Amino acid sequence: MKIDVDLGERAYEVITGLGARRHLAEVIARRAPRARTAAIVTSEGLVGRQWFDVETGLDQHVIVVPDGETAKSMAAVEYLCERFVALGLSRDDVVVGVGGGAVTDLAGFAAAVYLRGVGVVQVPTTLVGQVDAAIGGKTGVNLTVGKNLVGAFHQPLGVLCDTAALETLPDRELRSGYGEVAKCWLLERRDPSGVTVATREDLVALSVGLKAGIVSQDERESGRRALLNYGHTLGHAVELVALERDPDELRHGEAVAIGLGFAARLAHALGRVDEGSVEAHDAVLDAFGLARRLPAAMSSEQLIAIMQRDKKAHHDLTFVLDGPAGFEVVSGVAPDVVSRVIDQFRSES
Repeated sequence: MKIDVDLGERAYEVITGLGARRHLAEVIARRAPRARTAAIVTSEGLVGRQWFDVETGLDQHVIVVPDGETAKSMAAVEYLCERFVALGLSRDDVVVGVGGGAVTDLAGFAAAVYLRGVGVVQVPTTLVGQVDAAIGGKTGVNLTVGKNLVGAFHQPLGVLCDTAALETLPDRELRSGYGEVAKCWLLERRDPSGVTVATREDLVALSVGLKAGIVSQDERESGRRALLNYGHTLGHAVELVALERDPDELRHGEAVAIGLGFAARLAHALGRVDEGSVEAHDAVLDAFGLARRLPAAMSSEQLIAIMQRDKKAHHDLTFVLDGPAGFEVVSGVAPDVVSRVIDQFRSES
């Protein structure tokens, strides 16, 4: 299946389904016809996998970075750019990100800043990468004080979501991806019962279609695209705290699921939705097998301090919340209300 991201001269296709990675050389030849060299950025855990047989049709070189969120650092960006120089990568050449969301974020940002911008093709290999991270041109790395605080909008030349790669993922990695899928399911107000009959390919296509449509309308998050941050304000804060304690404690999609459960409860506390909306959110998260429990050791004060530094906030607490007019960005939420809802949410565990 081919899904268009319609951005005028920066438009591109997202190709989804079994064997999508086989289109890599074709996409590069069409979108970067003068390219001679490809720098393939991937993670330690992927090199040597049976399906790791990407062919660019160019003189290609593999650059390995650490697995997971630890790869998303300024040091890793510097490392990649220095490797690009050593390879003689020019503005006509391409970077190819092969991996999960952390790898595509890192590869995309390095491509955005190297020589003030070279082409990038994304080949996401995790569910969270295929349904979210690799699409839309948002790239970036983390700082110790927050996630994705350094980055750039840099649209790819194409995105290849090969669902064959998903067949090798551990159950936990799949569940992490379902956190982003659940977000899309909720934004579209789909019935929780539909989750059980949807195929993995259906879920990828649903999520890619929603994101592609929104990005086509709002490339730089000045309006509707902000809705794709649903569940991410608390989710990113929880993820950051967990990452500092143990890199394996909480995956991105698991944190987003917690954020989705919290967002429904905050909207209810603010009188924006009724109890039925909270129950519907919980039913969707349950259908995807996602826990929505806030870790007990995370204090409301700590989480609020991180959320106030969120890149989407404007010196206040800002959330995407459901309400009478649908999902929308709500700014200026009182810290005492947020603290109370966090404490109540934790007590449900």
